[in-house]
Amino acid sequence: MQTDMGKLLLRIMLGGLMLFHGIGKLSHGIDFVKGTLTANGLPEMMAYGVYVGEIIAPLMLLIGFKSRIAGAIIAFNMIMALFLVHSNELLRISDTGGLTIELQLFYLFSSIAIILLGSGKYAVKRD
Repeated sequence: MQTDMGKLLLRIMLGGLMLFHGIGKLSHGIDFVKGTLTANGLPEMMAYGVYVGEIIAPLMLLIGFKSRIAGAIIAFNMIMALFLVHSNELLRISDTGGLTIELQLFYLFSSIAIILLGSGKYAVKRD
């Protein structure tokens, strides 16, 4: 029971927090993402994948539907964000003493934990 509750909390935390990023992109657009992709020689069309990684996958986590797949989508999103936006900050320390990219790493490793653990018993579809 405690393990399943821990999995639920992990899913709610990652899905809920990531969803705010997706809502922000819905509200303000994805021009920044498009520009970043094209600046790195990637097709602008890939920018729409951010909606999958920041809206659809988080919703999947919140209800516990195909959580391992949702975790993999978010992990891919975070790897792309680290590579395209934060690569010059990988070992940089912030003014408060933490890693500059600690939030991105938090999302990445939380999503990897969900890939490894699955959704648990409190889910629409356990995996």
